[in-house]
Amino acid sequence: MNPLLSPFDTAPFSKIENEHFMPAFTQAMADARAEIDAITNNTNAPTFKNTIEALDFAGQQLDRISSVFFNLNSAETNEKIQKIAQEVSPLLSEFGNDITLNEALFKRVKAVYEQKDNLDLTVEQQTLLDKRYKGFSRNGANLAEDKKTRLREIDAELSKLKLKFGENVLAETNKFKMHLTNEEDLDGLPEGEKEAAAQLAKSKDLDGWLITLDYPSYIPFMKYAKNRELRKKLSLAFGSKAFKGDELDNQENVLKIAKLRHERANLLGYKTHANFVLEERMAETPEKVHSFLNELLEKAKPAAEREFKQLEDFAKELDGIDQLQKWDGAYYSEKLKQKLFNLDDEILKPYFKLENVIAGVFKVAEKLFGLQFKEVTNVDKYHEDVKTYEVFDAENTFVSLFYADFHPRSGKRGGAWMTSYKPQYIKDGVNVRPHISNVCNFTKPTDTKPSLLTFNEVTTLFHEFGHGLHGMLANTTYPSLSGTSVYWDFVELPSQVLENWCYEKEALELFATHYQTGEVIPMELVQKIKESATFQEGMQTLRQLSFGLLDMSWHGVAPTNFTNVKAQEEKAFTGTDLYPSTAETCMSTAFSHIFQGGYSSGYYSYKWAEVLDADAFAYFKEEGIFNKDVATKFKDNVLSKGGTENPMVLYKRFRGAEPKVEALLERAGLL
Repeated sequence: MNPLLSPFDTAPFSKIENEHFMPAFTQAMADARAEIDAITNNTNAPTFKNTIEALDFAGQQLDRISSVFFNLNSAETNEKIQKIAQEVSPLLSEFGNDITLNEALFKRVKAVYEQKDNLDLTVEQQTLLDKRYKGFSRNGANLAEDKKTRLREIDAELSKLKLKFGENVLAETNKFKMHLTNEEDLDGLPEGEKEAAAQLAKSKDLDGWLITLDYPSYIPFMKYAKNRELRKKLSLAFGSKAFKGDELDNQENVLKIAKLRHERANLLGYKTHANFVLEERMAETPEKVHSFLNELLEKAKPAAEREFKQLEDFAKELDGIDQLQKWDGAYYSEKLKQKLFNLDDEILKPYFKLENVIAGVFKVAEKLFGLQFKEVTNVDKYHEDVKTYEVFDAENTFVSLFYADFHPRSGKRGGAWMTSYKPQYIKDGVNVRPHISNVCNFTKPTDTKPSLLTFNEVTTLFHEFGHGLHGMLANTTYPSLSGTSVYWDFVELPSQVLENWCYEKEALELFATHYQTGEVIPMELVQKIKESATFQEGMQTLRQLSFGLLDMSWHGVAPTNFTNVKAQEEKAFTGTDLYPSTAETCMSTAFSHIFQGGYSSGYYSYKWAEVLDADAFAYFKEEGIFNKDVATKFKDNVLSKGGTENPMVLYKRFRGAEPKVEALLERAGLL
């Protein structure tokens, strides 16, 4: 019996074999097609209920199977799963096209859309109708037959290229190992990091120490290791992922993806891929994105140049470094930060034991939104590292199931993300609650120490949990408008706003206690965290803006004549480069956010959402960071509303006005 084809509430991980996936996909696609056919062939006149609403609830089993499969492909993959992904992605892309290019179905949708002014629809229903109609028109429903065929070819090819891109990056990350047998090579590394490196080596049956390109291994080495040559080796390995001209090279994939996206946009009547994407974003046009990025660049660049000069002078004075290189940045920044603030991640880490931080973020959610998290052990999991929680509100009503998966492994991609296994929606009077997951890559506990987080990892955990709350507190009728199904440049608001609590004494006192002594984090450390929060903010801003500009350089122009990935990238970085360029590295070939994930033409949205989050948190600061009224307004107008209304309308309802860029500049110390 195929566990994916029996009805299930929680994902039946322990019963699933890899062999189950293809038959499950095949059957679920056939069933979903039958549901679509029933809507299309309905002899009754098209109505909102029998067409638009019916479509939104069609194919739910296929959606569930897809979420289980693709979440595993990110968090617990293997060669078999990757092979199935290559096989099934074009089929799913074709299935999606079979719906959006189905003329008879589009006719019905259009018929409802054309009478929308005479229908008595709620705001959410109007949004769904609009989204449905655009979903067809923006995906080729109005195209001639030959163009529809070409669109299908492009989509099938893109789905495979994106997967291949991601597989190459993962393979490159896993392939590199820096095996050290001389302890002097680890000079500068804190004891905990050395122990983690020794444990990693031991797990691979090696003596000595092992450093990899996984963040928990890579970042501490770049930050603390005195050996400049080894930092250089590691930095070049990290920066040259999928840029070596071998079978794992992504240059061809980057060019193909950019060109196919452009061709697709042209087919649909848009000037560029960015024009196509931004039509459905708060930013609206590439011109607006450019002026937004350039306005911030103008404000941040003088500060960044001052900070870089300060760093150069410091490195020269400390170690006689004549030319600061990329592999020197993190090392000397950390040293300078220690000198200026006498603040070292190693001093902070004992106060941020992973379990305490998790309890802390739960406590913050309780104080703001009245949520309770109860760990449960009877929910099926895909790996023993995963923890599961049932979430209840202040009235003890079940809100959500929450999965938390916090440590790196070879089958898991790098970074941190939030995802869902089941969306929230209301059907037949029943409010179906969501299953939400946070996945991160934090240092594992060692034989002598628990998992202790850097402050940066603490903010990452809060960030992903903010996305999690957006999913957990969803309260909409239709699954496609629920939770994080919002405009992409709005989706980072809940995640980024939650990071602010990490800097507040009132919040830190709830969970930042020394793992050995139980002592609450001393006030002067909290003060230093706050002061150092804007350390090198100009340089950090420049870095983020450079990624946004790189993204726009691939997607906001016609890439038809692009032949050289590196040259294209250097052109994009001209106004933002502080360090000398290195011939053997390339960002684009491993820029998974835009070539594999959903951030193409959307990387600017991190900064865009920072403006929203700075403005939103300023409101909390005015009224008190745990003010129930402000929290309830945020929950009712932002977190629970999903994509049911225009995000600016929702934001203004919460805040009373549009967000101001000054809030961000002030917080960043750039005014």
